[in-house]
Amino acid sequence: MAKIFLTSNGLSTEIIKHEFITALKQLTNPKAVIITTASPQKEKNKYANKTKNDLLQMGLKQVDFLDVEVEETKKLKQYNIIYINGGNPFHLLYSLKKSGADTIIRKLSKQNAIIIGTSAGALILGPHIEVVNHFTPEMNKIGMNDFTALNITDKAIFPHYDREDVFKDNSGQSIEDRIRKFESNNHISIVRLQDNQYILANG
Repeated sequence: MAKIFLTSNGLSTEIIKHEFITALKQLTNPKAVIITTASPQKEKNKYANKTKNDLLQMGLKQVDFLDVEVEETKKLKQYNIIYINGGNPFHLLYSLKKSGADTIIRKLSKQNAIIIGTSAGALILGPHIEVVNHFTPEMNKIGMNDFTALNITDKAIFPHYDREDVFKDNSGQSIEDRIRKFESNNHISIVRLQDNQYILANG
């Protein structure tokens, strides 16, 4: 079974890095790929590049970029570490489903592998992205109506929970106020995840 890391900011703290290195010891010939699809900058995204450098410094010999929107998704089968970068969750989820990458990632989650989702990348690993549509519907530029995600983990998260500056509200309600209202109206439980926090789950 894969180790699933749900994060707001990826391998951003020493604690998360330590947990990742511990999981890494269980892999034979580790090869990593960073899915860049969610970001408009793709492989030029500064966070994607920082992640690549971090992974190389941790001793990985192979770290590649892959954009499932335009590249062959079968390449994903070559890797046992899948890092899904942040960006627009609607665009990411749509592209994963359209390309068939979602099916490959689900299969990998049942194998001896590591899957890391950061922000949007963590959101799409859960059961749905309903909370994204509630907070930032303006990001849904493709007109998505089905918010069902990959369901690799049963945790519907809210990343960047401590960033009131990112999720401003004209009514003056806090992030917590709005999440509680969403949970009550939709009978959905949301896991709050601050920028320096992570959840480790099994596939």
